[in-house]
Parts: sequence; C-alpha cells; structure tokens
Amino acid sequence: MLHPIRLALTLVMIACATLAQAFETRATAAWVYDVTTRTVLMDKNADQPLPPASMSKLMTINMLFEALRDGRVTMETTFAVSSRAKAMGGSTMFLQETDRPSVSDLIHGMIINSGNDACVVVAEGLAGTEEAFAQQMTQRAKALGMQNSYFSNASGWPDPLHRMSMRDLGIVATRLVTEFPEYYPIFGETTFNYKDRAPANASNRNPLLALGVGADGLKTGHTTEAGYGLVGSAQQGDRRVIFVVTGLASDKERAEEAERIVGWAFRQFTEKTLVKAGARLAEAEVWMGSADRVGLVSATDVRLLVPALVQEGATAEVIFTGPLQAPLKAGTKVAEMIIHVPDLPDARVPLVVEKDVAVGGFFKRLLTAANDLRARYLDGASAS
Repeated sequence: MLHPIRLALTLVMIACATLAQAFETRATAAWVYDVTTRTVLMDKNADQPLPPASMSKLMTINMLFEALRDGRVTMETTFAVSSRAKAMGGSTMFLQETDRPSVSDLIHGMIINSGNDACVVVAEGLAGTEEAFAQQMTQRAKALGMQNSYFSNASGWPDPLHRMSMRDLGIVATRLVTEFPEYYPIFGETTFNYKDRAPANASNRNPLLALGVGADGLKTGHTTEAGYGLVGSAQQGDRRVIFVVTGLASDKERAEEAERIVGWAFRQFTEKTLVKAGARLAEAEVWMGSADRVGLVSATDVRLLVPALVQEGATAEVIFTGPLQAPLKAGTKVAEMIIHVPDLPDARVPLVVEKDVAVGGFFKRLLTAANDLRARYLDGASAS
C-alpha cells in the first residue's frame, strides 16, 4: 500500500558565532533578491501596489527589448515624435516633432535621461497610442507573473491607477538582466545627450554606478506621492543581487540606503554547497524489485545562500510516496527534499533514483506477495 513518507535530515554545520543581522530599511517598501541562488533576502510590503514613478519605465523598456528580440524593430529603426510626446514634462530628451530618434536613441534616453517623451514615442511607435500600449503592458505583466501591476501610461507619470509592487519591479528587473544580456549593459552607461540638447539632464541618476560596488543598473524614480525609489542591481564575483526600494525622503537618503543594502546583501550572506551531486541522502523501499531498497540522490550540486554567521545546521526533510514500484531507472525523479535554512525561505530540491532497479524474479515476487499477505493478515487480526 502506497503512503507518504517524510525523512528528516541534518545537512551541514556552519560553524560561527551568531545569526546574520536583520536589515532594517528606512524604505516604506522593499524587496531584495539574490539572482544567482534565486533567494529572496528581504520582503517589506513587497506585494503592495504603490506608485512606481519612473521605475515603471523598466516595463516599457522590457516591451521594447521584446520587440527587438522578435525582430519587429532593430536598433536602427526610427520612430516619429508626436505633439503629445514633445509636450511631456518632467525628465525628457527634449525631442522635437521633426526628430526621428532611433530605437537605440530612445533606449538610452529612457534609461539614462529618464525621458518621459521617449516613453511616449516608444508607446506610440509600437502600439499606435499610449493608451493601447499601457493595456499591452498590463497584460504582459500578468503573463510574466507580475500580479500587482497596472499601467495607465508608459512613463510612470502620476496617475491614481498606475501601480506596481516592489516584487513586480524586481521581476521585470531580473528579466532585463537575465533575458537581454546584449542590451543590459546600457543600464550601466553614465551619460547620454541627444543632439547635445540637454547637458543638465545627460547624467544617469543611479547613485551606485560610481561607487565601485559592482552596480550596473537599473532605474531611479521620484514623484511627490511615491517619494524616492530605486531598482538597483550589483554583481560581485559570481553573485548578483537585485533590490527595489521606495518611499525614501530624499535622493541622499536613497543613495545611502541603496549602498547599505548592497553591502548587507553581499557581506551578510554566503553561497555554500549543502549537497553534492550523487551523494546518497535517503533510501526508499522498493516494491517487487530486484533490490529491496534504493538510494535517493540529487542530480546536481545544491548551492544555497545562507546567513554568513549562522551557527545552526541547515536541516531538511525528504518527501516521497512509497514504496517505489519497480522497475526504476536511474535519474528518475521520485522525491523532493525541502531544505530549511534559518531566516530564509525553504528551498526545494528534486531527488532521483541512484541506480536502476529491475523487476524482481519469480521467487522474489512470490516472496514479496507472501510477506504482504502475511502483514495484512496480522494487521487484520490485531484490529479484531
């Protein structure tokens, strides 16, 4: 008879003094994510829909990157500038209706100049109208798993319905980093001045780019309602961290908080191999097999992020439905290991059969059946 089985394990001892210090951010909402290990390091009101200001330009940029990837446009494709685009206030590229900026110009203008006019040009160029483009943005966001985003425009211009959560901003930021490596380096460029029209607005506002902490993106934002926010990304060694903060009181506070978060994320956590590929982690009983039991292993090394100063060992449990039914082929997924690391979300790792197990021979099957009948008889007798 099949039944669920849970086996407890102690994986590793990480010898040090105390638990990593929790980070208290001044941001009203924040989300910090280690891309390399897919670990959420901080979640403060991360699913609350909030005004994203210019940080929502990341979704407009994503839509344009997707158009490039699909071949609908190239970096040399030019777009018209409407009177509506020219009239946009706030941060702009100072586009004129006689201009025909290229896709490359517009990408640089949105990222480095935070050009509201560039966003409208892109929206109208891809969808005909900004309203239609905003609807497409909302639909695409849902398809990408961004459940707390609704777009009223392409630029993040204040609107009571225009909202994104910090987690959603992190999702699109992660996508820009991982899915578009050929375009992502533009986020790390520090200056762009279209036709030398706006030297005062030519510098990238990201305060981390010049600090030597591995920062290479992504986007700042500010409105009176939203406060000061930043979607940032930094890479040190093999690790990359993406973080999102909002609701800070000034650009100075935003810069300080961003630097603090980067330092905390890289210094308070370390990546460790908790499980080696092929190491037997548990055994499972086999029904009607040439062997009575088979080992359960991970097909790959399991590297997880752990607090750098944690003294408790990581623990785990293996879950599967047993006994396993022969025949079994090596590498077949039959179980799941759930790893518990203090102060971090659980990690789930598939476990596979260590080696082939053939169906047992006639006498083996006969003996197994007899033992099963005997066990059932004894269970029935004890119940009566």
